Amino acid sequence: MTQVVKLNEESLSLALETLPMWKREEQWIVRRFRFASFMDAIAFVNHIAEQAEAFVHHPLISIDYKHVTLRLTTWHASGLTELDIQSARAADAHYEAFAERA
Repeated sequence: MTQVVKLNEESLSLALETLPMWKREEQWIVRRFRFASFMDAIAFVNHIAEQAEAFVHHPLISIDYKHVTLRLTTWHASGLTELDIQSARAADAHYEAFAERA
């Protein structure tokens, strides 16, 4: 397993300033995405699954009809790392591209 370093409070605060839709909840960063339909939400989750496999970094995913909630943390670092920030940015980028197609 690649060594990952937990972000300090200053680095985390700076990173979260660039991710305004993400909220910190203890050792997690969390965002809820809204879609036009259940099938759109599932398509988004399928993309997130592929992204998670590529990053070897897997979020907690909740699907509630037209809403998808992602929760990110790095378990083996006991907190938030650059992997979480990269995953959040990639999810945001896909959501924006998805919205443009819809």
